Amino acid sequence: MAAFAHLIVVGRGSNTCVYVIMIFTVCESTEQRICIKFCFKIGKTTTEMYQLLQQAYGEDAVGCTQVFDWFRQFKECRTSVENDPHSGQQSTSRNKEIVAKVRPVILNKRRLTVRGIVDDCGNSVGSCDAIVTDDLHMKCVCIKFVPLLLTDDQREQSQTIARDLFVRLCEDLQFVTNIVTGEESWVYGYDAETKQQSSQWKGPMSPRPKKGHQVQSKRKVMLLAFFYSEGIVHHEYAPDGQTINKEFYL
Repeated sequence: MAAFAHLIVVGRGSNTCVYVIMIFTVCESTEQRICIKFCFKIGKTTTEMYQLLQQAYGEDAVGCTQVFDWFRQFKECRTSVENDPHSGQQSTSRNKEIVAKVRPVILNKRRLTVRGIVDDCGNSVGSCDAIVTDDLHMKCVCIKFVPLLLTDDQREQSQTIARDLFVRLCEDLQFVTNIVTGEESWVYGYDAETKQQSSQWKGPMSPRPKKGHQVQSKRKVMLLAFFYSEGIVHHEYAPDGQTINKEFYL
């Protein structure tokens, strides 16, 4: 809860008393009712209470009728400053049945928007949004891109190979210098020279050099590169139509 400190000045001249009330509440109406109760305890009249609230809260002060009503209730030995509980229609937009209905919809279609959930469940946008964030504790996040999604067998093989390499490395620290690995990637046939790369010196009276605009090559080729701990061992461009497989690597 937030704490609000209010200064209430009671009296005039040499008999002025200053009261500081620390109110631990988040509801301004409850806060003012505590002030009314305090003034009632120190013997202030309803008119004085209303004037003090006007001075402290201005336009946000409670009305004169409410001041009189709460003064009467405190005079009748009321102690609580909270509103009395009242009966009302129970909200059916966020009950357990609705939450249980929304959960499988999201799990089956994780890319649904809140509007899509509304269409499937029939609730309002605000109710569906509250169910997803407050009741199910879910949030919409962007998907994470990775270089390659491995199958379970590929993941198991990678772990086995990594463990074997680690064991060999522990036995021989120079083993890593003998490893040659390779990778392939699509690259453009050529890259256009940038303006910075095309810059050249000129005199104060000479015209600015010009060059025809070039665009990046639309044609891509497969580049194969093999390297080890010291750098590149071999690189070449694969022929058009060539399938990159184990036999071609060998």
